[in-house]
Amino acid sequence: MVTPVNPPPLPRTSPPRHTAPELPEGVRLRVLHAVYGDAHAAAELVTRLTDRQRSGLDPLPTQPALQAPRLLWVLRAELRALPDDTRLLLLLAAADQYPLATHAFLRAVAAARLDTRPLEAAETAGIAHAGAGGVVFRDAWTRIAAYESGAPSDRREAHRLLARVLNGDGETPRRSWHRAAGALGPSGRLVAELDAAAGRARTTGHLTLARALTERAAALCPDPARQARLRARAAADAWQAGDADHARGLFRAGAADDALTGLFALRAENATEAFDALLTAAVRAGDATGPRGTRIQGRDGSAGTDGPAPAAGRARAAQSSTRADAPAHPFGSFGPPQAAAHLLARATEAVIYTGDLRRCRDAARVAGRLGIEAPGALGGLAAAVEGRYEDARDLLEAAAGRCGPGGDPTLLLHAGIAALMLGDHARAATATVRAAASARARGATATVAQALEFRAYADFWTGRPDAGAAAATDALRQAYASGHDNGACHLQAALAMFAAVTGAADVCRERAAAVRSYALARGLGLPAALAQWALAFLDLAEGRFAGAAARLRALAGFGPGHGHRAIRHLATPHYVEAAVRTGDTRVARAAHTDYHRWATAVRSPDELALSARCRALLAPGAEAVDLYHEALDLHARGTRDFERARTELLFGAALRRLRRRTEARDRLHSALEAFEHFGAPHCAVHARAELRALGAPAARARTDEGPGGRLTAQQLLIARMAADGATNREIATRLALSPRTIDHHLRGVFERLGIRSRIELVRLLASGGP
Repeated sequence: MVTPVNPPPLPRTSPPRHTAPELPEGVRLRVLHAVYGDAHAAAELVTRLTDRQRSGLDPLPTQPALQAPRLLWVLRAELRALPDDTRLLLLLAAADQYPLATHAFLRAVAAARLDTRPLEAAETAGIAHAGAGGVVFRDAWTRIAAYESGAPSDRREAHRLLARVLNGDGETPRRSWHRAAGALGPSGRLVAELDAAAGRARTTGHLTLARALTERAAALCPDPARQARLRARAAADAWQAGDADHARGLFRAGAADDALTGLFALRAENATEAFDALLTAAVRAGDATGPRGTRIQGRDGSAGTDGPAPAAGRARAAQSSTRADAPAHPFGSFGPPQAAAHLLARATEAVIYTGDLRRCRDAARVAGRLGIEAPGALGGLAAAVEGRYEDARDLLEAAAGRCGPGGDPTLLLHAGIAALMLGDHARAATATVRAAASARARGATATVAQALEFRAYADFWTGRPDAGAAAATDALRQAYASGHDNGACHLQAALAMFAAVTGAADVCRERAAAVRSYALARGLGLPAALAQWALAFLDLAEGRFAGAAARLRALAGFGPGHGHRAIRHLATPHYVEAAVRTGDTRVARAAHTDYHRWATAVRSPDELALSARCRALLAPGAEAVDLYHEALDLHARGTRDFERARTELLFGAALRRLRRRTEARDRLHSALEAFEHFGAPHCAVHARAELRALGAPAARARTDEGPGGRLTAQQLLIARMAADGATNREIATRLALSPRTIDHHLRGVFERLGIRSRIELVRLLASGGP
């Protein structure tokens, strides 16, 4: 055996502390995910990326030989120094763990009567050691090197041995994998076995296993057309499991179809293009005989993709199960009608992201032609766009009612969206939490972060900015790591809104700027509008009423891709408040008219309460008092506690101007207490100012409640990270902010707590226990 001489030095200790901080956050996290968190491999991979890969436009390499060849070369040299018997045992152990964990090593050793004493040499070298369940490698890259150092014939023999001992219940898919890995060439019989095993893995939520099996089936398939369909199915499995780079790599290798094009565009590219591709795929999935018949009109009014044949074609589609020659799609375990419904649900999500809600009517017409019920929130959105608010309420109520536990995560997500539109935030929270739980159980990592995107709205309205920001921050990292940059943009916008509520002005502006830069380039009207609303709310909370009114007027004028009708609707009460403060009551009345019509139709106590508050703001003098009382009575039956506090603040100010001092004082103290509880310091400042104008003592933050009571929610989060030893750059990475902003926040923390160093911060937080 020849051992390479003088391999290039690559120390396995003291890895670089940071990995390419100039990379976009999403690419940086995907790099770390791709190399199993190994800093050396990450540093090598970064040097090998093209400009398009660095910017996130192209997928990252997924093959180890393309990720870190230098690191693998060094590790192979280290392994070649071991005895042959030791390397063969390590190869068997690696084949049992990479790329799939099958947990059959000990059984294989026993079946083949192998001597395990040679493993002592690996343990002496610090490469691996024997554990209760088999061999434990030093790290993931050593395991990969142990596998790839073996001769092809030795690898095939290891897989065949592992396949022979995998005979237990539930081990069929992994046995099929090893049988295929030990194959010498194409085999139609093995392809069929792998495809069936992948179907079982898919239905039990093991999407990573399903992807590996289907990808291997594609490699062994002798039929090019079927090979492309299998590769498409594998790409869909990889995408839903959160492995975006693997999915996009398969897609580029010839697995393209409309469903995958639409799915990728929905989560990482242009959402308008996603809608067109998903609608086309829905038509094809719904017509088992292939696309023909009616033409679907494109966004610009031109003829688009062929629609389905009429009744006869739909009947054949409804009676057909998935056929071997049918186009592949991300919902391959369903028959064509069910797949069409899911693709239409995804098309609805594309409409929601873009803000071009008129296109819901196109999707609803396609559902009608296919003879399927419009999925999720589609029917309600289409009715709302047409001004049929009562019909929209009934359709949305039906969608929101499908929020039972254990359901399909896509339908649960749509139940949450429908509940949000109805103003039912308790049900929205339930549906989105259940959607995330169901997605986790099915291995659909992609849907988990998406469910949390919409959960953020419920957290905002119900006055939980701290919990909402924490959940959104975790979801943001998950969205970035799984390549779902459009979802990450939406979460950034939600975090901008939370920052506006908690008074973190710099954070709000930084996040909003990042959102608008990304969203406008990809036609994402929803996050762009939400970021604009966050900035307007910050202006409103800080008393810049003209600025708030100008931003919200601009929001009303933005079309699809730049604004969003639903966000404009939600922001109407804030616009009315800002417009009244600047004397522009004519436009405020017009804006309120449509809002009141919707609130009356959906009968949401919260919507009706805000409508009553708007009427109170627009009413002269004493006439406003009864309207404020009506608003507070309605708030008592709703869930928007934060807006209830804002109503009390406005009511207290109106009572002060009417010289009803006692009632004014009670309302203002109640509002102040709520704002302090929610961590909304800017709103609390207004309440204190009103109390001072009233001549009443303003409640102040207690000085004996520990350091946590003296910091904003954002400052407390950053302070805890700093006390745990994180650097400014590490904190910035975790929160997707700039180091400069973190430095600004820490200076504010030190000033509020009266300290000068991180050592003092650690001691103070340890003693105060916030």
